[in-house]
Amino acid sequence: MAPSKTHHFATIDDTSIHYFEIGDPNLPTVLLLHGFPSSSTQYRNFAPLLADKYHIIAPDLPGFGLTKTPSDYIFTFDNLAKTMSGLLQLLKITKYAIYIFDYGAPVGLRLALESPDSVKAIISQNGNAYEEGLGHPFWDPIEKLWNTNNSQEARDWLRDNYLTLAATEMQYSAGFPKEDLKLVDPSQWNLDFTQNQAGRENQERQIDLFYDYRTNLSLYPKVHAYFREKQPPVLAIWGKGDPIFVPPGAEAFKTDLKDAQVQFVDAGHFALETKGGEIAEAVLKFLGNVSF
Repeated sequence: MAPSKTHHFATIDDTSIHYFEIGDPNLPTVLLLHGFPSSSTQYRNFAPLLADKYHIIAPDLPGFGLTKTPSDYIFTFDNLAKTMSGLLQLLKITKYAIYIFDYGAPVGLRLALESPDSVKAIISQNGNAYEEGLGHPFWDPIEKLWNTNNSQEARDWLRDNYLTLAATEMQYSAGFPKEDLKLVDPSQWNLDFTQNQAGRENQERQIDLFYDYRTNLSLYPKVHAYFREKQPPVLAIWGKGDPIFVPPGAEAFKTDLKDAQVQFVDAGHFALETKGGEIAEAVLKFLGNVSF
């Protein structure tokens, strides 16, 4: 019988974190960190493919999904990582692998910098750690936000153009083979939009995170130093058609990691929607050689 997925809420500093769990807690833990503009639901079909051999935890980051933050929560990647660190401490998880995607990458890499001996392996699926991975022209309006010091004009442009249902659908369709688009569940981008982007409060926190993303680039030198010093096992498995985080970002892991494994699948940003089985097979093979 396949393992059952269970849903939980945990409170860290007045933030109620929703996460799902699947697999025997006595097995090695894999932490699945989602990206913008989704939530743990992006792993709904993927997590069960790993759960016979691994204990899976998939939280909703603050500002996403069913996680609820207090009114004074400041939306920065430092704070997202602090909240996730608190969850791991509460659950007494001291060693684990991380699967990082999109926003999950700067969160997970901060966890690794905080406690490098805890993170036994990193699977990066379109989870960026190098400037070479930033796809243009997608990042141009976000870089304008950085370069204009969080100007209202740049914020409003992003609100009107990136925080829309059409822009969310684009993330689920751009770069995918046309014949695979029928595999993508439309309810996903509709949920991502209504749950995480619709309404002024959601918009403000998402634009705050767009602005704070610049701090991730500033952190890259520390991340690269960690890679060079600790040489953690890394699998960079990338949807090769992703216009947001492009293939050179996957290849760049080889710069600092002598044994980095780089693999591409024929998909776009949300590659798990169409290539979940192929990615799960690669992840299981990779993790099979990791010492927890």
